[in-house]
Amino acid sequence: MSRVYNFSAGPAALPLEVLEKIESEIYDWQGTGMSVMEVSHRSKEFVELAARAEANLRELLQVPDDYSVLFPQGGATMQMAMAPLNLTSPTDVADYVVTGSWGKKAASEAAKFCNAKVIADASDKNFSYIPDEASWARSDRAAYLHYTPNETIAGVEFHFVPSGDVPLVADMSSTILSRPIDVSKFGVIYAGAQKNIGPAGITVVIVKNELLDKARSSNPHLMTWKSYADSDSMTNTPPTFAWYVADHVFSWLKSKGGVSAIAKINERKASKLYAAIDSLEFYSNPVAVDCRSWMNVPFILADATLDATFLEESKAAGLTNLKGHRSVGGMRASIYNAVNEEAVDALIAFMTDFQNKYG
Repeated sequence: MSRVYNFSAGPAALPLEVLEKIESEIYDWQGTGMSVMEVSHRSKEFVELAARAEANLRELLQVPDDYSVLFPQGGATMQMAMAPLNLTSPTDVADYVVTGSWGKKAASEAAKFCNAKVIADASDKNFSYIPDEASWARSDRAAYLHYTPNETIAGVEFHFVPSGDVPLVADMSSTILSRPIDVSKFGVIYAGAQKNIGPAGITVVIVKNELLDKARSSNPHLMTWKSYADSDSMTNTPPTFAWYVADHVFSWLKSKGGVSAIAKINERKASKLYAAIDSLEFYSNPVAVDCRSWMNVPFILADATLDATFLEESKAAGLTNLKGHRSVGGMRASIYNAVNEEAVDALIAFMTDFQNKYG
């Protein structure tokens, strides 16, 4: 069976080179006579893997020395609770910018643990834009400001880093490793793995060390960032296979020239897909041009009655997982690092043919 072009929003496509490497090692990893899924996370071999993965991620993102890099479980959704639990007391205020479903969910989760204040909300226009930063109703004494640089569902992306004096907390699940970022501008960065890092099951958290002592004393051990920092993310048995795959993905990304090189490819992929959507009368993108996402490209057919036909025929053509999120409908092409330009070109060709056939 030949591989398809996978435009899934997550779990997302993995690099073919990484999958081939995994296949070659699956029964006997590093001469241990065991799969990496069978070795102890305390073994010399796995401890070396964990250290290498952290070192490579630090190199790729140029993480400053005064930040800890953590690999907990639970995904970005668990970090939505861990942020207030590690940075606030129950009476503290935390500011939230809501530009999509995940920002809304993060604010709702935080409201269980602190005074979560939504200071900007783009729901009035179906999460199709980013409110002007000058209009944000910031709190005087916020413990932090949380935002979602890229909203996977709506396809809205910040092409700037918010300003301010309070720690900046960012859910970078759908944008991490897709381009260079200045980590020093953030207090906390967290990201679920299943977009640009590896399979679901592991999370990356990058936290400034000076924030590690702000956690509530009542926190469960596994809900405290410092417990992971103190144990090299082995507070309990970690998701070893997901960590192993992430290690291979980091090495693959380095072999491609790092995030600066992949950023050029990602920008080119997104630009040509948006250009096609804008030029083909049969399709439209609902997002304001200045905040279109590089990673998640939603588009709508001029005739919604053809949605099912589009999905059926695109799948038959080897283009999969193009159905838009159930909350918004339409189509969505997620074009993460592992989705190559050939896949984007194939999608554009199919869209053109489909318009010619039904338009």
